[in-house]
Amino acid sequence: MANQDIDAAWTYHNETKHSYQSIRVRSHHMDWTNRPIPFKIYTTLEPIPLPQDQAPTGSAALEAISSAGVAFDGERVPDLKTLAQILFFSAGITKRTTRPGGEILFRAASCTGALYHIDLYLICGDLPELEAGVYHFSPQDFALRRLRRGDFRGAVVQASAREPTVAAAPAIIACASTYWRNAWKYQARTYRHCFWDSGTILANLLAIATAHQVPARLVAGFVDQALSRLLGLDDKREGTISLVALGQAPDALPGPAPEIGPLSLETAPLSKTEIDYPAVRAMHAASSLEREREAAAWRGATPPLALPGPSGPLFPLRPLSEAAAPVDTIEEVIVRRGSTREFAVEPITFAQLSTTLRSATRAVPADFLEPTGATLNQLYLIVHDVDDLPSGAYVFRREEDTLELLQEGSFRSEAGYLGLEQALPAAASVDLFFLTDLAPVLERFGNRGYRAAQLEAAVTGGRLYLAAYAQRLGATGLTFYDDDVTTFFSPHAEGKSVMFMVALGKSARRSRR
Repeated sequence: MANQDIDAAWTYHNETKHSYQSIRVRSHHMDWTNRPIPFKIYTTLEPIPLPQDQAPTGSAALEAISSAGVAFDGERVPDLKTLAQILFFSAGITKRTTRPGGEILFRAASCTGALYHIDLYLICGDLPELEAGVYHFSPQDFALRRLRRGDFRGAVVQASAREPTVAAAPAIIACASTYWRNAWKYQARTYRHCFWDSGTILANLLAIATAHQVPARLVAGFVDQALSRLLGLDDKREGTISLVALGQAPDALPGPAPEIGPLSLETAPLSKTEIDYPAVRAMHAASSLEREREAAAWRGATPPLALPGPSGPLFPLRPLSEAAAPVDTIEEVIVRRGSTREFAVEPITFAQLSTTLRSATRAVPADFLEPTGATLNQLYLIVHDVDDLPSGAYVFRREEDTLELLQEGSFRSEAGYLGLEQALPAAASVDLFFLTDLAPVLERFGNRGYRAAQLEAAVTGGRLYLAAYAQRLGATGLTFYDDDVTTFFSPHAEGKSVMFMVALGKSARRSRR
């Protein structure tokens, strides 16, 4: 069982760290003439157009973001119109702009380098207005393309070792990455981005499913090869990242799946040539589950997150009152969301930061986070300019709903350096870093724990995006100098590893307007 050989995760993590020296030694030239297209296009399959009517749910964004999922008794089967909205607001094209360099397509969720290497697949039984089958979601023409006809949910149920929500789900969404579409720019570090970029999509998906009152649960424990075979993925180039059990039909459990034969479906070339990064494939293989009993063992208690008692001043969160909270719908916020390219060096309020934190850090409904509310990551902050909060380094004590000041001071230049010497983290009001203690995570989950820690951080990071934009603030995800971040927050963060980073503040563009 390769998953238990945790040296693989440590090797990958350490070899893909950024440092001041590594980004200068590992010079990488991006060949713009060889840039991959941002879609997986099946050239021989007919599109099944999805309903274009995007009727709003009326659900306030902050409520949808902060939900830990819908508790529903009885049956809840999404129809085609509901599925269309979930797909659109998770990974659809929300805006199209023509510029001198060509058409710019804006997606519902952020993605590293705007390279959009994550595809969504739908595995479903018979649904209102949609036959049972395995489908690929095509954002470019907002359509489904059927890869297999018939009810193959039983194959996913088996691959997940009969995970209860999967077994009861009338529909299952799978996230998969085509590595080269991201590795063109980010090389071997792409495997981290598989989870970063699927995580931001999943943050949207969980929120919009909640708005539609559709139960949704993130499932990361499954036999990888079974999913690759079902979806027709090329193991040398693609990998399944996660599943979402969608809806609930406990009285209509799927039977055995039909025979799963190979798929030989033509897809458009991504670029002139593709470059293989063996470290990506090796890490995916090393963190794969090979048997159903491994998937069954995956479920269970999350290792407790060790947090020492407070030693610095405490600042309880003071979120906006219900009357003062923004009422923009989740659909409005997703369409408005972007990745801020320039921050105004201006303060935000402690109420805005508190509202963002409280909304984004509620429980993620996932099979690797038990009991409800468990987490694999700790959130550290560098506060630059927040009214009623001293500037300095903090740790968020989620259980107490409190920020603990670790070191007071102005750290804009340090934050700019930690964020790969970029201007954005230095100009932001707050920079947030997700750190995990990998040793107990890998001991509990094996190499696949690396996937889980990255994925949870990215889902929460995606919620931070949405919560910020719900309050008319800006946000952007950034990369970082791994060990320097840990050192900056030490001794509190000693021995921990950075999973994700988000900068928050006021958009300079909005401020100028």
